[in-house]
Amino acid sequence: MREFDDVVLECFLEKQSQLFPSPVAETLEEAENFLEESMAVVVNSLEEVIAYFEDAGVDMEGAMDDEILEADEVFDVEDGRYLIVEG
Repeated sequence: MREFDDVVLECFLEKQSQLFPSPVAETLEEAENFLEESMAVVVNSLEEVIAYFEDAGVDMEGAMDDEILEADEVFDVEDGRYLIVEG
């Protein structure tokens, strides 16, 4: 079973420049390989994005929801899910 579906992979391909200065993937297969290697995760809500960063030791206190979602590492899949990629 694939960890990342085509919607997530296409989102990453389209928006990868928000985190990387040059493309790291050009095809769905390359995107999937890159995301697997970088241990990217898909979460289902803003609350899960916040929990992810808190678990990673990032101080989220006082951060506004829109600030969290504007982080370069957070990709809005636009179906309610978020892709988090460590840069």
